Amino acid sequence: MELGIGSKVEHPHFGRGVVVETATEFYSIWFKTQNTTKQVSKEYKDLRIIESIEGANDNIGNTLSLIEIETALEHVLDRRLHEFQMVPMANKWNNGNLILKPADDSLQTKELPIEVFFHKIVMVRDRIRLIEQKINAHKVLTDEEKVDLQQYITGVYGSLTTFNVLFRETHHQFKGSSKE
Repeated sequence: MELGIGSKVEHPHFGRGVVVETATEFYSIWFKTQNTTKQVSKEYKDLRIIESIEGANDNIGNTLSLIEIETALEHVLDRRLHEFQMVPMANKWNNGNLILKPADDSLQTKELPIEVFFHKIVMVRDRIRLIEQKINAHKVLTDEEKVDLQQYITGVYGSLTTFNVLFRETHHQFKGSSKE
């Protein structure tokens, strides 16, 4: 089956991707986790098709080149890398306070609005994501080095899952490595 531009696929190593260019023997696929395109043979059996768009050979003049797509993606990423997303806190924590009470009663208790603490947790999460994007887009690091660094980031996410109780929506939460 010939995949067309826009087809969604999943690669066992690179994760989910979108076909951005087709050639005689391979597909150029942009992988989100890698933040780049990879050439994958049309014969590769482990490429799972998520959503197929039929290849249209008569529509060549209307397609974008790989360079145009990469330039557009780089532009969007550069513009968005420094923006921070508004993340809603779970309603049950609104107007609440975080109280840190030392075991030693002679020491003072620290109390701060939970919104302030939540904002700092979200800033940590967003900065870790920025580091992750910069690693994946790095032009000098090898794939092996990127995977090695990514394992540390996944470990950090796993350590921060304690704070997931603060997030209203699960897609904003920290996710460590799964056992699957």
